Amino acid sequence: MTVEATVSTTPNEHALKFTLNCPAIAEGYKTYNNLEDAKDCPVAKALFALPGVASVFLMADFVTVTKKPEASWDDMQPACLDAIKASY
Repeated sequence: MTVEATVSTTPNEHALKFTLNCPAIAEGYKTYNNLEDAKDCPVAKALFALPGVASVFLMADFVTVTKKPEASWDDMQPACLDAIKASY
């Protein structure tokens, strides 16, 4: 199955929500604030490999990525989409 993601804004200008056509996580929710926290989660690990990622939140069928204030979504959004799709 090919993973598809729809991107939407959030009330936080530094966060984007990536809604997936598959489960993002089996149950509950997870928040990752750094690469060390994300070592057991392939999608969070892939996202933290990108410059500018501040945190990753997973729940049900979506992933929310929060960027550092100095980072630009113009550069990060396509890279985040690629990392998410490659991780599932």
